[in-house]
Amino acid sequence: MACILAEMKLDYETLMAALLHDVIEDTPATYQDMEQLFGKSVAELVEGVSKLDKLKFRDKKEAQAENFRKMIMAMVQDIRVILIKLADRTHNMRTLGSLRPDKRRRIARETLEIYSPLAHRLGIHHIKTELEELGFEALYPNRYRVIKEVVKAARGNRKEMIQKILSEIEGRLQEAGIPCRVSGREKHLYSIYCKMVLKEQRFHSIMDIYAFRVIVHDSDTCYRVLGQMHSLYKPRPGRVKDYIAIPKANGYQSLHTSMIGPHGVPVEVQIRTEDMDQMAEMGVAAHWAYKEHGETSTTAQIRAQRWMQSLLELQQSAGSSFEFIESVKSDLFPDEIYVFTPEGRIVELPAGATPVDFAYAVHTDIGHACVGARVDRQPYPLSQPLSSGQTVEIITAPGARPNAAWLNFVVSSKARA
Repeated sequence: MACILAEMKLDYETLMAALLHDVIEDTPATYQDMEQLFGKSVAELVEGVSKLDKLKFRDKKEAQAENFRKMIMAMVQDIRVILIKLADRTHNMRTLGSLRPDKRRRIARETLEIYSPLAHRLGIHHIKTELEELGFEALYPNRYRVIKEVVKAARGNRKEMIQKILSEIEGRLQEAGIPCRVSGREKHLYSIYCKMVLKEQRFHSIMDIYAFRVIVHDSDTCYRVLGQMHSLYKPRPGRVKDYIAIPKANGYQSLHTSMIGPHGVPVEVQIRTEDMDQMAEMGVAAHWAYKEHGETSTTAQIRAQRWMQSLLELQQSAGSSFEFIESVKSDLFPDEIYVFTPEGRIVELPAGATPVDFAYAVHTDIGHACVGARVDRQPYPLSQPLSSGQTVEIITAPGARPNAAWLNFVVSSKARA
């Protein structure tokens, strides 16, 4: 477990806490003992990842809910708590085979519902992917095996086309004098499974897409590469996404484009800098890796802090630990949309969010006093979902109060609270 964190280049206090993470839970040693021997910071980290005494709760579900609340609140104080917990969960998932099948399934389901979405929300892609693959294999072993075998066969048939597209991209960028690193991107099994189940896509339509990544030196060059890609292959209308100008909620930055390649095959390309690539893999954990270069904070770190502040507000309004868990889960799963205030500030919202969700995201008082909305300067129904890129203005009235009917269409946990 400590090795997982060391690979992420975390600081010595985190590594010490990882080695000691079970001490308070499994031995007579106390928080005070830990503080005396290893210092306050290490003691607080170990305390943050320790479970509460089981005897205090009526049943296992209540204990689990309270432990989750405790972990999230400790994470708000020090984000290293969740990094230790994610490393612990990754190690547990790697050694799951020795447990009873029912226990394996329970832990795998919890991993897919809570821990891999947490890793995604914090931008730690490599941990998120490993947790998803291990969780999928443990929860649905037969489905995992079938998809793995079919993917293996499909990849063998794709090699020639992948090499052709790779050579064409490298050749075009070399002609343009753009130094870069180009690689193919393989889809993960859990991602394929989710698309088949949730989006009802056929296996071959998922595997027919050829995906590549181009890494360059700086963000200006990213846009030059995008231009070269669109002169090499025909771009598909409306399929360019600029996450450099407007990063995702977890700090992820990249340009995405979808094009029609040789023989009409769909080609997807991600374009990013080395720093963006590091951030995409490491997320908030990159904060510690970058400290040696004199940087104090990263985009992912700042966004994670904002998100954790919203968790603190959720915790204060939640009636019980069970309600809190459900609120956090709903915050972890949705895709985001990005809309603007009239002043030009970007507001991130879950997909399907309405003007009422927007109002509460700006400020609770604005949400409470909301009586109407204008979108792109036109009157807009409060119940209608918003789309990325819209400018939203909320109309308020003194003495206005929240309407119970809003619960039928709001999607954000802050608005529902």
